[in-house]
Amino acid sequence: MKYFCSCVFVLLLSHLAVAQNKPDTLFFENFNTTSLNRAKWNVEITGNTVNNEQQAYVDSASVLTQKDGELEIKPVYHPGYVSNKQKKYDFISGRINTRSKFEFTYGTASARIKMSGGAGLWPAFWALGEGKWPECGEIDMMETVGDSSWVSHAMHGPGYFGNTPIAYRFHFPQGIDVTQWHVYSVDWTADHMIFSVDGKVTYTVTRAMVEHYGRWAYDNPKYIILNFALGGGYPNGVNKVTTPYYGLSQSSVDKIKQGKALMQVDWILVTKN
Repeated sequence: MKYFCSCVFVLLLSHLAVAQNKPDTLFFENFNTTSLNRAKWNVEITGNTVNNEQQAYVDSASVLTQKDGELEIKPVYHPGYVSNKQKKYDFISGRINTRSKFEFTYGTASARIKMSGGAGLWPAFWALGEGKWPECGEIDMMETVGDSSWVSHAMHGPGYFGNTPIAYRFHFPQGIDVTQWHVYSVDWTADHMIFSVDGKVTYTVTRAMVEHYGRWAYDNPKYIILNFALGGGYPNGVNKVTTPYYGLSQSSVDKIKQGKALMQVDWILVTKN
């Protein structure tokens, strides 16, 4: 298994080295600068939170850093933090997007990421359209809610959102989990979404599958989002934790306090199909 994973890793790096310089590259970010490139990325600041999440998003080097060619999103325990909507939080974290700076319709979006495990830790790599949700369409290339043995892919749109039927959990082979580096991808066309992990197809969704539930909301531009949420509805639906925080366990709180809850992103690449 180790030999197989090494071969896949080498092939992916080789593909990356070629793809980032090809004419079909739409977007590439390797986080090799000392700070976030604001020409490519917006940093979101929390007004109101959704999904009963427990964090506020802030623009701060305490939660968003770049070093050794990686983006690091690290939630921080910060009891008594007050958002600009005068709501109190015990945690702060990071969320960035490419809205109005890079948006694309159809293509292959990939990112090399590793993350910490822990009940209620909810990092994600996803894409969202402009306009009202869920009519705008959402593509979740990768989410994990703390069970390090699997990641999920999903699509949200009119008639299939929230606890969407267009979703799949990919379970890693024994000995492999989210705490190791993996490449998460989606190949998006006018007729399908093909999700992959480390170059292996994990979930295929066709237009006909989606239109069984509602309108196909994926012919419009989407922007990329990276974020690290804590607790909330999706984690709680999996782990059933209600204390000390909704969807966030005490062991995960301890990990955050110790600075050991991390989402590390090596690179992001978007190419034409």
